[in-house]
Amino acid sequence: MGSIYLIRHGQASFGADDYDVLSPVGVEQAQVLGRHLADLGLTFDRCLSGDLRRQQHTATAALDQYSALGLPVPPLEIDSAFNEFDGEAIIRGLLPDLLGAEPNAMHVLRNGAQNRSEFQRIFALIIERWLTGTYDPPGLESWRGFVERVEAGLQRILEAADNSHRIAVFTSGGTITALLHLITRMPVAQAFELNWQIVNTSLNQLKFRGREVALASFNSHAHLQLLKAPQLITFR
Repeated sequence: MGSIYLIRHGQASFGADDYDVLSPVGVEQAQVLGRHLADLGLTFDRCLSGDLRRQQHTATAALDQYSALGLPVPPLEIDSAFNEFDGEAIIRGLLPDLLGAEPNAMHVLRNGAQNRSEFQRIFALIIERWLTGTYDPPGLESWRGFVERVEAGLQRILEAADNSHRIAVFTSGGTITALLHLITRMPVAQAFELNWQIVNTSLNQLKFRGREVALASFNSHAHLQLLKAPQLITFR
């Protein structure tokens, strides 16, 4: 059977002007991942990424470890199907209807780096509304539309693969969640409970034969745990 490794990007710059940039911790996480995979002797027939900078930078920082060891690395391919959902657009679109119940929500979201737990609570409430499809304003990518986009990317991979291929996809937590929902038929609310637990640079393995796909492992981050450096285990 073939394998697809879904790899979440490293820690991004939460609270900074531009979230879509790896933090120094995020770069280190990606480098640790690359060395770990190379040590395991795991090579890839294809490597893909969404077109977000944090996804691409995670890919290059990890795969550079292969090149440094003289190991073969396929060129990085870009497919925007594996982009994360647009969290900022979802907040802008759905926040106004939430303010009646959560009058401090705007302040919390603007100062999320100073109160991460409250930011997560408000963000989770907004995502719950987005998942229902009831509150979506015109022009916003719906949950269903997001799932269909991600599924199309997966089908393109399967169409081009044979059953011996090992394929790396550098992506994001929401994308991994959408694929969990599709492959396991897990209810969406339950899938998003798992989403909040996905560690930066974790490995999630899918096994495939033809168009049949199954989940083989979820949220493996042994490469970080082995270092006994808890500051490298992050979730955003």
